Amino acid sequence: MQIAILGTGRVGSALGIRWATHGHQVTYGAQQPDSEEVRKLVEKSGPNATATTVSDAGASSQIVVLAIPWNVTKEVLDSIGPLDGKLLIDCINPIKGDFSGLELGDATSAAEEIAAWAPDAKVVKAFNTVSDASMVNPVYDGQKASMFYCGDDEEAKATVKQLTEDVDMEPVDAGSLKNARYLESLAMLYIHLAIFGGWGAECAFRMVKR
Repeated sequence: MQIAILGTGRVGSALGIRWATHGHQVTYGAQQPDSEEVRKLVEKSGPNATATTVSDAGASSQIVVLAIPWNVTKEVLDSIGPLDGKLLIDCINPIKGDFSGLELGDATSAAEEIAAWAPDAKVVKAFNTVSDASMVNPVYDGQKASMFYCGDDEEAKATVKQLTEDVDMEPVDAGSLKNARYLESLAMLYIHLAIFGGWGAECAFRMVKR
């Protein structure tokens, strides 16, 4: 698959390296694509990875991954241009700067706001409920970390399910896009436990059933 990853921070880097290693064609979108940091990331990702500007990366791929801060999201989406029919994977958590909670309440979510800003895109919420450390190594005592995803387009969700399996996580379909409200709250719980509860980044949620 041709995947544009907007953002070269921890989440974007972790996913990009895993997908490129798996054989997907990854284009990183960065503010400074020629910087030493981005060059090192592309080199680490291997021959299936390249880097360009955020707007060019988003415009050139049918799958666009948002791994950027919440406060710049609308500006970035506006810079990309038409998103007609593209799969837009939202990894963003709208967290307050002091990590005390979410900027959005329970009446909406970052994913729903993104869907309103990009109404012609197929938005799926995913890859927001574990740390980048778990994305790099998602197996705990032989069990794969669960990755929740939700959206309103079944074909788009099927693609996200495959991309989740490609990074060795267990995909869990969490229903329609409005359930992103729950996934973002779940991510806030994860962040609270990791930062304030002493768990650190080497932990993940796992769904079990009989």
